[in-house]
Amino acid sequence: MWALQDARLPTGAIADVVIDGDRIARLGAGAADGLNDRLDCSGKLVLPGFVDGHVHLDKVLIRDELREHDGTLAGAIGAIHERKRRYTVEDVRARARTVIEDSVRLGTTRLRSHVDVDTIGGLIPLEGVKAAAADCADIAEVRIIAFPQEGLLRDPGAHELMEAALEAGADVVGGMPHWEADEDAQREHVRLCFELATRFNRDLDMHVDETDDGGVRTLEMVADEALARGFVGRVCAGHVCSLAAADDDYADRVIEKCRRAGISIAANPVTNLVLQGRGDRGLIRRGTTRIGELRAAGVNVLFGQDCVKDGFYPFGRGSMLEVALISAHAAHLTNKSDLDFALRAVTEAPAQAMRLLDYGLRPGARADLQLLPVPSWAEAMRLQPPPEKVWFSGRLVAENTVRSTLYRD
Repeated sequence: MWALQDARLPTGAIADVVIDGDRIARLGAGAADGLNDRLDCSGKLVLPGFVDGHVHLDKVLIRDELREHDGTLAGAIGAIHERKRRYTVEDVRARARTVIEDSVRLGTTRLRSHVDVDTIGGLIPLEGVKAAAADCADIAEVRIIAFPQEGLLRDPGAHELMEAALEAGADVVGGMPHWEADEDAQREHVRLCFELATRFNRDLDMHVDETDDGGVRTLEMVADEALARGFVGRVCAGHVCSLAAADDDYADRVIEKCRRAGISIAANPVTNLVLQGRGDRGLIRRGTTRIGELRAAGVNVLFGQDCVKDGFYPFGRGSMLEVALISAHAAHLTNKSDLDFALRAVTEAPAQAMRLLDYGLRPGARADLQLLPVPSWAEAMRLQPPPEKVWFSGRLVAENTVRSTLYRD
């Protein structure tokens, strides 16, 4: 056994964290008494490893190879088509591995990645990300969502590829119902996704209503299907941008259904700040979903990196601390309870969405930890330091050192 001694917890309390193998054995003041192997953490913040609950590892780092486009969701998807046709398993594997490794360096030890499953790229994105996940299994846990970005009805053959992806080991059923041609096709898309989830005993994580059009309302279809089938606590809906443009009566009704169905919402302000509102003039919408109302209703809300230097977003570096900061700006998160919410949105909330029963900063949890050179979460948000050390399953997997020298006369 070994211990982090006198570390600052997110609550502000000072405690020892004792690790035995891959688990947290004890946590509290004086818990390390009697142990020889202790790391002095005075004045430093200990956090559980970040969880990136919404990312697209198959698309990362391709931005420089894409043609310029209009900056919209449709424009980005079209530009990526050309590059997707040239994907190879090794190409996807290398790019995904780079971002997994970068994420670990910056404190993330668990990721859930969408991978495109369609008739353009076939199963190459899945095979590449699976290979990268295996390459990095000693430093991070990666779960994979089979994601039919081109639709199931709009892209004949995609449903069969989804079946093949799940048979090949994809962990979660993805979807994108609002991308279908009309309301009937959207409803059928939702039904097909739940049928796959039922047949293969998988959870669902779907892209839902990523549009400024408040008349696009597939979130309610997803919530109704989850309630009808008893998929409570097993569904995540990503983006949900149109909810912000919908009327309040609809929003209140569907938020309550999401609460009853235990649907998690992956709000991704980092990307939607730049994708949405492109047609607005004057007062330009932020493009995010109703984070405040969802939070107030008790719906589980998480923030994801979503994109890293791809057709949708030219930035990103696998830093969930950066994601929390940008999301705090977008969602008006400034007081202490707000900042606590931002921390939960990159730790406990995605863990809940992924049903990670062994996650957290508590005895019995897997020892995925990070140590930051600041005394509080608020200072971590403000200063954005990399973690000094990152542990995965109780083993040190990354260290960072920052040196700054100021020269004066």
